[in-house]
Amino acid sequence: MDTAFALDIRQIIAALPHRYPFLLVDRVVAVEPGVRIHAYKNVTVNEPFFQGHFPGQPVMPGVLQLEAMAQAGALLAHNLSAFDPATMVMYLAAFDNVKFRRVVIPGDRLDLHVALVRRKGSIFKFTAEAKVDGQLASECEMLATLADKKDAP
Repeated sequence: MDTAFALDIRQIIAALPHRYPFLLVDRVVAVEPGVRIHAYKNVTVNEPFFQGHFPGQPVMPGVLQLEAMAQAGALLAHNLSAFDPATMVMYLAAFDNVKFRRVVIPGDRLDLHVALVRRKGSIFKFTAEAKVDGQLASECEMLATLADKKDAP
């Protein structure tokens, strides 16, 4: 990624409307503008969802892995569109071809790799993979749309 750059947590918070405990991206390792992003989520045992999923056998829910990939995709879209999260929001429209390959547990670093497949106006299509130690944990295709908050349902 020749033109890549990284983002720290302050820049992530400035670009996304999500906040703890639902902010699921800790750092962006590299962004290749309009092409791909590599981010990660440090999975820690003190995450609130581990209290019930599952006691004595903590596993990160698959839906939260998908959400982490979606947030990374929103960061890639933000870099491309430079929308203001105070007035605009990215909504998920669809997940396709979702597969879960391995469990994600406390102590893992969930590496998020999202690539832009195409953009048509305010609609974005992404492919995404989440990996732990280079092993595929989950994968999907995502469709999202950028909308003005005042027009939101």
